[in-house]
Amino acid sequence: MILNLVHLGRIDYASALRIQQQLVEARHQQRIGNTLLLLEHPPVLTLGRNSHRSNVIASDEFLASRGVELHEINRGGDVTYHGPGQLVGYPIMDLRSFTVGGSEKRLGAVDYVRLLEEALIRACADYAVRTERVAGRTGVWTLPGGSIPEKKIAAIGVHISRGITSHGFAWNITTDLRDFQLIVPCGITDRDVTSLELEADEDHRPAPTMENAVNSIARHFGRIFEHQVLWIESIEELLATPQPSAI
Repeated sequence: MILNLVHLGRIDYASALRIQQQLVEARHQQRIGNTLLLLEHPPVLTLGRNSHRSNVIASDEFLASRGVELHEINRGGDVTYHGPGQLVGYPIMDLRSFTVGGSEKRLGAVDYVRLLEEALIRACADYAVRTERVAGRTGVWTLPGGSIPEKKIAAIGVHISRGITSHGFAWNITTDLRDFQLIVPCGITDRDVTSLELEADEDHRPAPTMENAVNSIARHFGRIFEHQVLWIESIEELLATPQPSAI
């Protein structure tokens, strides 16, 4: 099967949300096949369905003075931050097009999240950064060492409607982590966040750049979901291209 990949570059959150909604409807209508959007956002806070407004530490006035937007959305999870240097992925996929381990069982929401985590864990490994899952805490975490606890390097929050996914993951590459001080990330108070840039050895090749991270996640996403990745230049091209794999 084919996985369409569109790299949108840096795009404001409201525009990306409209694109997601457009592609979700197109996927429902089988006008497109499974698709992965990769992008960056300007500074923005998003509040998921399970969020608590108290986890936004900064005042509305301070956020406005910094040009940080705030959006309440329908993904799972609590509050999170998106900003420059963070690779955001929005998979628009029909879970009914997948099975679990070659069986006839369809991919469920938990199975899907575990696969997202696996793609990110493998992508981090490209930079010799060892990561893991933590029981009860969705996302991808660095390994603890001695007195240093695990740190969150990638967050996940998804929405599934009639089998079609939206929202997705946020992987800190060269993110300015000081911006996470605006919130209690994902409502977790006893662990810090980190980035690929901070965790990778400075002499490691490939270097932990955004361009290299895009290539890493695209490769591992295709392998984990057993799709051939097809790079497409724009949303307009995606919607105009015949999609034999959409059915």
